[in-house]
Amino acid sequence: MNKVAVILGSESDRAVADKAVKVLDEHKIPYEVSVISAHRNPEELDRYLRESSDDVSVIIAIAGLSAALPGIIASKTEKPVIGVPVSGKLFGVDALLSMVQMPSGVPVGVVGIDNGENAALLALRILKVKGQ
Repeated sequence: MNKVAVILGSESDRAVADKAVKVLDEHKIPYEVSVISAHRNPEELDRYLRESSDDVSVIIAIAGLSAALPGIIASKTEKPVIGVPVSGKLFGVDALLSMVQMPSGVPVGVVGIDNGENAALLALRILKVKGQ
């Protein structure tokens, strides 16, 4: 079964993830939600990416502050990664800039700050293009 993985960098990002999950539920798209910090749990993130390789088609990565999660995931997988910056002390602009300034060869699609809905809608479009 192909599904969308929604990975949060912190439990504090849950409200943004809930917006994405609502859209996925409305469209009956299977998904799983995990809280895995790229900084605090790098081994767990590596394990998750290895073990989910067959059943996950698109990854939505939600993170604030340094917002490294989407880029780290994109560096470790060939799957499409959608970054969702989370508002914080700098209103999410810091997270947004971190996500959109990825180096060549490490692409991350990025939606607007706190815009979990658009991340899910983009995931739906990617799944349609892939014929799933």
